[in-house]
Amino acid sequence: MLQVVVIGAGQAGLTAAYWLRRRGLEPWRDFVVLDANEGPGGAWRHRWPALTFDYAHGIHDLPGLPLGAPDPNEPSSAVVTRYYDAYEREFELPIIRPVLVDSVESLGDEPDAPLRISAGNRSWDSRLVINATGTWTRPFVPATRGASTFAGRQLRTVDFWDAEEFRGQHVVVVGGGLSAVQFILLLEEAGAETTWSTRRDPDWVERPFDEKWGIAVERRVDERASAGLVPHSVVRNTGIPQWPPYVAARERGRLVSDGRIDHIEPDAVVFESGKRVQADAILWATGFRPALDHLAPLRLREPGGGVRTHDVVEVVKDPRILLVGYASSASTIGATRAGRKAALRAVKRLGSMAESPRTPDRQDRPSAPSAQTHRR
Repeated sequence: MLQVVVIGAGQAGLTAAYWLRRRGLEPWRDFVVLDANEGPGGAWRHRWPALTFDYAHGIHDLPGLPLGAPDPNEPSSAVVTRYYDAYEREFELPIIRPVLVDSVESLGDEPDAPLRISAGNRSWDSRLVINATGTWTRPFVPATRGASTFAGRQLRTVDFWDAEEFRGQHVVVVGGGLSAVQFILLLEEAGAETTWSTRRDPDWVERPFDEKWGIAVERRVDERASAGLVPHSVVRNTGIPQWPPYVAARERGRLVSDGRIDHIEPDAVVFESGKRVQADAILWATGFRPALDHLAPLRLREPGGGVRTHDVVEVVKDPRILLVGYASSASTIGATRAGRKAALRAVKRLGSMAESPRTPDRQDRPSAPSAQTHRR
């Protein structure tokens, strides 16, 4: 039986795996990392090519191997995929992919009963799980009257790839975060007309996006998670920086919101103001929800709809589960810190559950077996 299974190999999952190894757990024997992707990169491998490194906000170093200074004009998806691949190789992390986890369930009623992680016809048993599945696979689209009648194209952030697809079309972009802002500018450059819809007035901020600001954002997000409420996204709490390209677009009327949508018709979007905009496409840049469906058998959710956490990563209802990529750590602001914290808490909890076996010296360690060895 494994000591820890990490689910997810993005920023938080790789950080957790690094610190598990640093604290003496043996890759393959004591822990593995299950990743749903075909290769390295986490959610970044799925980002649109026009999101270049200079426009990707907050790609942070992983512990032990700095990212360096990539070409700012290179797609961030390529930069991060290459970086994560090098990281996995450098620290010989025990990644098994592609593995899409279906469920995590307890093998007994005791508080320390082992957990079974199932994926199709494969399974792994473990004492603890560090869940680092993030949010990318759970895009959120708000229920909107008439949306199902729209005859044009509807897509979400995860579906967007190339603005050139919309040349000559009118696209309604919905959402008040940075992705929506970037989509509008890309579509404008590609020759598309855009209309912007937000639930609230866009939150243009002048304060610097520094460490002090980041800590304040994390605190606001985690207050809800600590109360067992559905956490608001970090993006909702950040606002839009007044960077020159964004300010210029606002001044020429491109980044001006028409407010909330009242309803959608087969060929148009109608706003609460009464304005009716004929549209060829609707792009929902309306955020994400935590990808936690596989944890449903453990019944972790509170009446408020969220998973109640303590000190960011600890699940109050089940200490065998450590959450990263949830609440404040569902962004690059807090993912690295949360990954480290989860790994250290896991090691501490293993020590309280039973005396850990001696970790062999490097020269005594067996070579890493193939992923098939761990499949059942």
